[in-house]
Amino acid sequence: MTTSLSDELVRNLSAQLQQANNNFAAKYPGETGRRQPVHTVYGGAHLFKADSGARLGSLAIRSLQQFAPDFLTFAQAIGLAGAGDLPQSSSVGANDLNAILESNPDAVKEVDRAAWMAHTIYRRVMEKLNREPVEDFRIDYEDGYGNRPDAEEDGHAAQGALEVAAGMERNSLPPFIGIRIKPFNEELRARSIRTLDIFVSTLVEKTGKLPANFVVTLPKITIPQQVAVLADLFDSIEEKAGLPAGSLKMEMMIETTQSIINDQGRINLPLLLEAARGRCLAAHFGTYDYTASCSITAAHQHMMHPACDFAKHMMQVSLAGTGIWLSDGATNIMPVAPHRAAAGGPTLTAAQNAENQTVVHRAWKLHYDHVQHSLTNAFYQGWDLHPAQLPTRYAAVYAFFLESLDAASERLRNFVEKAAKATLVGDVFDDAATGQGLLNYFLRALNSGAISEDEALKFSGLTRDELRTGSFVKILKNRPQL
Repeated sequence: MTTSLSDELVRNLSAQLQQANNNFAAKYPGETGRRQPVHTVYGGAHLFKADSGARLGSLAIRSLQQFAPDFLTFAQAIGLAGAGDLPQSSSVGANDLNAILESNPDAVKEVDRAAWMAHTIYRRVMEKLNREPVEDFRIDYEDGYGNRPDAEEDGHAAQGALEVAAGMERNSLPPFIGIRIKPFNEELRARSIRTLDIFVSTLVEKTGKLPANFVVTLPKITIPQQVAVLADLFDSIEEKAGLPAGSLKMEMMIETTQSIINDQGRINLPLLLEAARGRCLAAHFGTYDYTASCSITAAHQHMMHPACDFAKHMMQVSLAGTGIWLSDGATNIMPVAPHRAAAGGPTLTAAQNAENQTVVHRAWKLHYDHVQHSLTNAFYQGWDLHPAQLPTRYAAVYAFFLESLDAASERLRNFVEKAAKATLVGDVFDDAATGQGLLNYFLRALNSGAISEDEALKFSGLTRDELRTGSFVKILKNRPQL
């Protein structure tokens, strides 16, 4: 064949491209497949105890039992799809339906999917609250703690570390845990650094190690130097405490306009990530500080404001493919009843009880809608601030995955069976990238507790080993091509 390019030229250019491609792959390794918590619960450091997760779970169960004692009431409170057509919880039909669902839920699924969905979500939420009510907890020395005298914060920094140590010994900590320090601005940086030092030094002195999935959250970041200094502090603390290099990890909080676009008009997010030197695991969006920095009035500061969607989309396009987890913010309307009966006093009136339920249900619905909005926009994690938000957090996550389970199952089975050949299922066209996206759906559904591993295997059509690889390419490589 006639060619114009010399072998040497092709080799040299190919070598340059290979290096560039390798550099790109190093910066954008893609999703790790590791379990990402579906939420982070923030609590003031002065209140944290080794058993805080279990206590929050008990409070969440109490709220659910008081304001939604059955699956129909809960489904209608949060506006679950089809719940409006289900019988009222006070009717005899509801009791009959519950008995049937308990005995044979799969049979009901075929004839009344809304009833099956409502019952399944309620049952799995209750099971989750009993087994693992909090997935990630952040011991907060910032907004949830406030500014206190130095001696008081010193004491709470040491006490928080000792409670974590006790939790490690009793195996009572959530699977993910960490602390949020104060920002590295001029006013608070010295206090922030001291709290970090006391906490980690006390913890390691007591236990000799960090708990699993421990992270330090840095709030109100404006410039890369703040992130770089935290990475430098990690280096020094690890050396002094005898921790393995790289043990300490951080989360960046994106809650200022400058963390999105810097003073040079450049997108700041990649610069912040680079400054972390491989120590950053996640970027969390701070709804209320960010909207305030945009001069949005308090009445309109909420998670679904267009300004928030813009900032979060900037986070996505800047950090997609890096393996950095993204988290949305919090709903600040709490599901708290306005009326409480005083000890030894008169019981609440029927009107007061009705108002309590209305207020809690309204807050539940708002939180459920916010979480669904986050999930739809691929923010699979968010913040929770009150134990009564835990039921709606898990309900929204489970509904999100269960509602699309059948469609995702069909598409993934089709795709794997045809060995990465583009296929048309209904009116949805799949390509190779979608194959990985469908696999990620099952991994996230499994990691969140929306489905069990047996269900993931059944619906995906994959083997246990295939599912655990987390790689669509590896699955295809090991399957015969059709």
